[in-house]
Amino acid sequence: MRPVWTQVKYKLICVKDTVEVDKNVSRHLSYELSKNDWNLLILHYLGLDHVGHTGGRNSPLMAPKLMEMDEVVKMIHASAIMNPDDKRTLLVVASDHGMTENGNHGGSSYEETDSLLLFIGSKSHATHFSSIISNDVNQVDIAPTLALLFGVPIPKNNIGVMIPGVIDFLKDTHQLRALQLNSWQLLRLLQKQVPGFPCGSFPCDGFSGDQGYNSNDIMEKFCRLYLRSAFLHDSWISTELSRSDNREEKSEIIAAYYEFLINANQWLSHKATDKPSTVIVFGVMSMFLSFLIFSISIYSIIQESYSGEKQLSNGIFTQHLDEGFSLSVIFILVISMGSSSMVEEEQYIWHYLISTLNLLFLRKTMQFFKKESTCRFFNLFNGHGKVCIRISSIFTLLITGRILRGWHQGGVNWTHLPDISKWLEQSGTDLQLIQLIAVILTTILILFSLSLLGRGMKIVLVVGFNFLMSGLLVFYHILRYQHNASLPSSNAATSLAQIIYATLGVSTVGTVLAVPWIMPIQISKACCRDRNDNSAVSYPLKIGSQSQYPELIYSLHIIGWVYIGSWCLLQLLLQQPVNSVVTLLILMQIFASFLFFSQGMLQQKQWVECAGSLVGCLGKHHVFDHVAVLYYIGMAGHFALGNSNSLATVDVAGAFIGISNYSALLSGILMFIITYASPTLLLLSMVMYISIKNLETAASPQNVDSEHVLKRILGLPCLVPLTINSILLIAYTIVLILMRNHLFVWSVFSPKYLYACATTVCVLIGVFVVATTVTYAYMVLALRKKY
Repeated sequence: MRPVWTQVKYKLICVKDTVEVDKNVSRHLSYELSKNDWNLLILHYLGLDHVGHTGGRNSPLMAPKLMEMDEVVKMIHASAIMNPDDKRTLLVVASDHGMTENGNHGGSSYEETDSLLLFIGSKSHATHFSSIISNDVNQVDIAPTLALLFGVPIPKNNIGVMIPGVIDFLKDTHQLRALQLNSWQLLRLLQKQVPGFPCGSFPCDGFSGDQGYNSNDIMEKFCRLYLRSAFLHDSWISTELSRSDNREEKSEIIAAYYEFLINANQWLSHKATDKPSTVIVFGVMSMFLSFLIFSISIYSIIQESYSGEKQLSNGIFTQHLDEGFSLSVIFILVISMGSSSMVEEEQYIWHYLISTLNLLFLRKTMQFFKKESTCRFFNLFNGHGKVCIRISSIFTLLITGRILRGWHQGGVNWTHLPDISKWLEQSGTDLQLIQLIAVILTTILILFSLSLLGRGMKIVLVVGFNFLMSGLLVFYHILRYQHNASLPSSNAATSLAQIIYATLGVSTVGTVLAVPWIMPIQISKACCRDRNDNSAVSYPLKIGSQSQYPELIYSLHIIGWVYIGSWCLLQLLLQQPVNSVVTLLILMQIFASFLFFSQGMLQQKQWVECAGSLVGCLGKHHVFDHVAVLYYIGMAGHFALGNSNSLATVDVAGAFIGISNYSALLSGILMFIITYASPTLLLLSMVMYISIKNLETAASPQNVDSEHVLKRILGLPCLVPLTINSILLIAYTIVLILMRNHLFVWSVFSPKYLYACATTVCVLIGVFVVATTVTYAYMVLALRKKY
């Protein structure tokens, strides 16, 4: 029978479609099978995979879809039996992967690697193959088996072995020929790996030289095994006319071939993990060099900030517990990387560290509350009010952090345990309603944050209106098109999603480009209006109200919240409905963190002045501490969204929203955006953080150049994430090298390294956006002042 494969549908509807995508294939199948005008028939059934991704392996749509696929296989097999021209037909039914309970795949769990491989002959019965039923087969063995059955060359670099028992129906000559071709394939790969390995037509004694290996025993063993199987085969061929119908001689040849094939396959598989040591050392040294550059840059910025500042009377700098712990977090993570179990369950480390940091901040705030009453130089009522804000912020962080911790049972070993997301899905809760509420609350919180600049500014009203329109579009898309995941996505839904992408993109880029030009005019008008009212200028944000850079602060405040709000709306559109609350909680953590940091800086300065101690030095050190904490919150949120260090948790369902035709590039970008939603959000929030921190640390003489000012403003917010990521990447690279022969190198350590590299890309992109945004805003404002 001519080959039939399941492949290709030219227009991708949506990953959520489970019906039309298969009907469009099946409705033509019966007709095409009856025709005789084709040599290769390609079918592409996507519905089963879509059911898994959208509803999991226990979805109510799974059983009907499996029965539908059974009917397709039955139709193809019946067509082969009924065709009198096809005397020898083999139907191969194979799956490339299994799936977890959530319908994802890519990891190494039994559910993900448990897949089907079924060979069905036109007149086969199960009893004919009872000896090979339920055997485990390596995926790499499928390619040479199918190649030899089709009579085509084995793929060039394939190291697989012919699956035993599959060719038993062939004549003895053809069976041995297939094993001979398979042996030649692996022999060629051995000779490619070891150029001095001459085994073939030469005697085994001719092999000499260690070729960089500790011993020649392995190579000599391969040589003997191959020559023995080749000798037995040649002897069997030479006695073709005189030999009897004795199956023992053929079985001995087959056993000899398989002994060579299996040993060569295992050696070549291990050889794949051997890499040139020179390249590895060069890569590690390059990473270490980048780490040194980042560290030296941070040190120089802090030292430069300390110069000229008032030092402690005894010359000793007091390190706070929370600052020390924020630094020790890095070393805790590095140590945990050496354990496969800790790599699999990394989310527990992040949640524990963030909770501990928040408790340390609470302890520090309570200590300040006690000391504040002894200081007679500032208002107790105002001071207590600020302390209350800090305490409220800390409790908000603790409560939201605990909810995020229990939202998903991530990792590998404990995913079966109950969590909030499973409870919501199994209890029949209306997730669409939750998603809509999350959109409303997100929009309100962002608009409130923008209004802190003052409702009288027209630029704030325009930006707020644009954001409100984007929020309404996302709200309408969820309300209209995301109520049933099993329904196919319509053209209208795709078009609306594309409009949302365009609206968010244009409004965000337009805000970044326009606000620095308009803000000086807005502030000037506000000052004139306040002078006409015989009142002082009212700055809703006290931080920076007396700064040399009010225009920059206000511009970055608007741009920062636009970044945060647009990214949150994009995630509410792309993420699974059950993760909408997670997105809102992460936004609340950002808002609470900003409140805590802003109040903390003011109080730290007042406290230090009251005690007669350091002002700028502590403030700059707090910047390092705060930026690191924001980075940690982003990583904890990454796991709270259901991600892990297994490729099986990558969410592909949202990667096709708004895409009318299949594009690997666009889908890959959306998948990256979904996976790294939280780290990117916290990196983008650095723009907002720069606007609320005390920019007086960047104050300098009027004739100083812009490079110096930008270095003071951007230094730590950009270098701290780069340095932390650099340390973790170097550490895990070394761990992976040391663990390259570990049992779990492919299932645990390698996927984690892919995530580490992807995290590096995320950090680089985020830092680039922050640096570019702040630099552009500063240069525009400097240009306006100059002219």
